Amino acid sequence: MERQVLLCLYLSSVPGLIASGLINQPRSIGKRQTQGTIINGIEIQSMKVNCRITSRFAHYVITSQAINHGNTSQEIVFDVEIPKTAYISNFLITVDGVPYPGNIEDKAIAWKQYRKAIIKGETAGLVRASGRKMEKFNIAVNIGAGSKVSFELTYEELLKRHLGKYEIVIKVKPKQLVRQFEIEADIFEPQEISMLDAQATFLSRDMTQFIEKSFSGKKGRVYFNPTIDQQQACPTCTKSLLDGDFKIKYDVKRDTVCDLQVVNKHFAQFFAPKNLKNMSKNVVFVIDISGSMAGQKIRQTREALLKILADIKLEDYFNLILFGSHVKAWKNSLVQATVANLQEARDFVQTFHLAGATNLNGGLLEGIKTLNEALEADPRLRNNAPIVIMLTDGEPTVGETNLDQIRMNVKNAIQGKFPLYNLGFGENVDFSFLEAMSLENNGAARRIYAENDAAEQLQGFYDEVANPLLTDVEFQYPKDSIQALTENRVKQFYEGSEIVVAGKLSDGGLKDFKADVTGRGAGQNLVTTCLVDEEETEKILRERGHLFEEHIERLWAYLTIQQLLEKWTKANSEKEKNDLSAKVVELARKYKFVTPLTSMVITKPGDPDDRIAIADKPGDQSKQKLWVLPAQQDPLTSHLRPRPRPHPHPQGPPDHVTGVDGDPHFIIQVPEKDDAICFNINEEPGVVLSLIQDPDTGIIVNGQLIGDKNHSNGKNKNTYFGRLGIMNQKMGFTLEVTPQNITLRPGMKGSVFSWMDQVTLRQGGVTVTILPTRKLVVSMDNGATMVVVLHHVWKKHPVHQDFLGIYTVDSHKMSPRTHGLLGQFFHSFDFEVFDVRPGSDPNKPEATMLVKNHRLKVTRGSQKDYRKDPWLGSDVSCWFVHDNGAGLIDGTHMDYVIPSIF
Repeated sequence: MERQVLLCLYLSSVPGLIASGLINQPRSIGKRQTQGTIINGIEIQSMKVNCRITSRFAHYVITSQAINHGNTSQEIVFDVEIPKTAYISNFLITVDGVPYPGNIEDKAIAWKQYRKAIIKGETAGLVRASGRKMEKFNIAVNIGAGSKVSFELTYEELLKRHLGKYEIVIKVKPKQLVRQFEIEADIFEPQEISMLDAQATFLSRDMTQFIEKSFSGKKGRVYFNPTIDQQQACPTCTKSLLDGDFKIKYDVKRDTVCDLQVVNKHFAQFFAPKNLKNMSKNVVFVIDISGSMAGQKIRQTREALLKILADIKLEDYFNLILFGSHVKAWKNSLVQATVANLQEARDFVQTFHLAGATNLNGGLLEGIKTLNEALEADPRLRNNAPIVIMLTDGEPTVGETNLDQIRMNVKNAIQGKFPLYNLGFGENVDFSFLEAMSLENNGAARRIYAENDAAEQLQGFYDEVANPLLTDVEFQYPKDSIQALTENRVKQFYEGSEIVVAGKLSDGGLKDFKADVTGRGAGQNLVTTCLVDEEETEKILRERGHLFEEHIERLWAYLTIQQLLEKWTKANSEKEKNDLSAKVVELARKYKFVTPLTSMVITKPGDPDDRIAIADKPGDQSKQKLWVLPAQQDPLTSHLRPRPRPHPHPQGPPDHVTGVDGDPHFIIQVPEKDDAICFNINEEPGVVLSLIQDPDTGIIVNGQLIGDKNHSNGKNKNTYFGRLGIMNQKMGFTLEVTPQNITLRPGMKGSVFSWMDQVTLRQGGVTVTILPTRKLVVSMDNGATMVVVLHHVWKKHPVHQDFLGIYTVDSHKMSPRTHGLLGQFFHSFDFEVFDVRPGSDPNKPEATMLVKNHRLKVTRGSQKDYRKDPWLGSDVSCWFVHDNGAGLIDGTHMDYVIPSIF
């Protein structure tokens, strides 16, 4: 049976919504037929993307139909990417006319069904993070010869206005010709549409005529339906030219301040008045200059800061605060953005140096203090919009390092007076911490991806907040009229954005319903009252009918769930989190939304207990449910109840990070020396090595070597870790990890998990978290945290196979009696390197190392640390000790060979 990739659509937000579509070509094992519309016996008969937007609320339906013309059954894969901010609301598979519908259930119920399906080897569909703003949903279905299958996925999202426009981007890449390909967008905006445009990067200028676009009054439409001939890259080609972005942009008229829409006991108010004067701002940039920012990160940060300084207006006031091991301010107070001050700031940005560790708490508090003191000292600055923007690429390592305490310190310092925007640079930040701290201080967090366009990402974020129009915006409604209300206070309103407030009316609430809007602007305050235009509402209902009624209600439900999840992120108590979770699940089940707390179960017709797939939505790691496993019980049969996650950042001395990865390469990082030592162990496949053994805490970690699939005579044999055993004898905890499975209590009919699972489990004092980034984290309350990394190798690779790496952090918690190939290095040891000289490789100098009373010849080189990036890893410069670590490790490497992994 062959697997055919039927459809792969990318759909994401910019920042509100980007929809993009891609159909991946199946693996080519046969001849192309019928002008390229049939490949390997599979014909994609149609692919349609239909979007209906009513009052910014977008309802998407993606459908695709295929038929198996082959003589044998084949597996068809439906692969779709949707915005991270969108919620799936329906999924339907139809095979030969038989429907397989989806139903929303609490994630705990769906989880049990998913585990059963995985254990049986059945199909399961999951949504997983993919790229910057997308999540991937895919499901595979086996269809017989001559059978037809159709997929229908529905999801919904509130479009967010960004720099003056709503934008939809559809990424099209079929790689084969589709008999009926169609993109249709139907837009209805009661305020009337002011502009609408659609472009495709894959169409030449003379071919844009194939895109139909029109708008008049409240209605707009975009339609793209290329024929087979129009899809062909050339007249005789079977290759499709549909390869690129299909973009739709629009905005609405803003002739009045008020846009209050009330229908079916629900309302939505959209606020983005025009002709407001830009406010001057007081902005403090708090920048991480710790050692981890070295290289491209700091170059991109300098580049972005220089561009931002070029955009700061004369009326603005600003300052720069840098933090590494210590905190350094460019000026003692805010200064005006004069030509001279800006030039001095540019000189400062181009010449500051990196400095050690990460005193995040100190840097933030200094930035907040600078802003507070300026507002107190100069009353004129109180008319400006104050903002703090902080950029960091890591977690606090010096000064105050307890994240809860940092959040409390920052909140007490700001006292709700201005927003805090946190920018997390790269993958090594605790983004959930940055997000919670921003949300509880009226701001937002943004992840900056450590890629070539990082400077543009930083500049783009600043552009969003560069032009404040109002501060302290508040929407007031008659108390007796409101049954439920989304957030109605916004600290700052920026040019090109939009504020949306929605609510549910009480019985009789429509009578005398109004909205009083206030805000503080440049030179004057905004005070206005918005009334309901009942005549206009009736007119809209006649034009749009039940779609208008349904969209406003679902918009309220969507926005409410989104804001409840934000409150969950910043909640401090278990009770508060549980109460918020219950509200989210209740609303999500009622409106059939797949959220981080609910899942959609695909069922076979007439058999509700026979689930074939789960549509799940991941949250940030901090939003995952933590299941508590009573000792010696199976997670599928034991009573499950959520508990708060243990704090992942205990205070303590600098970590001695040790790890082993690759062939196998041992890496010992020594913070006191700001250096690292590496060595290899060369042994036969099947050999078991003792890595960690702590008689005081009971922690034991052993690893078994595997080899390549086959060895060539005369060539070096590669070995890797293919099996790990992690135990805590005092807690009765045993975990076996292989590239295929993760097993609790192996040999005792324990629970089996796959690397595809995304779950956190707790048994006694041990927490096990499986992350979607091919990582497994094992944390023991009174011991070290271990990170296991899975390395995937192409399945058809003639030599290599999947293997594991393991790293330890917080190893200072282990007892001084800890031993093993890794464990012996958990506590401080001294070494000295001298007589550095050229080596046989000019890029790898040699030296002499004095360690443990041995003089060793060492070579400078580098190894990969995959703890934080399992795909690319990061280079660690180290002194390499030869001959299986002889002279560095205690005894010889044969002393660490043991008979079995448990």
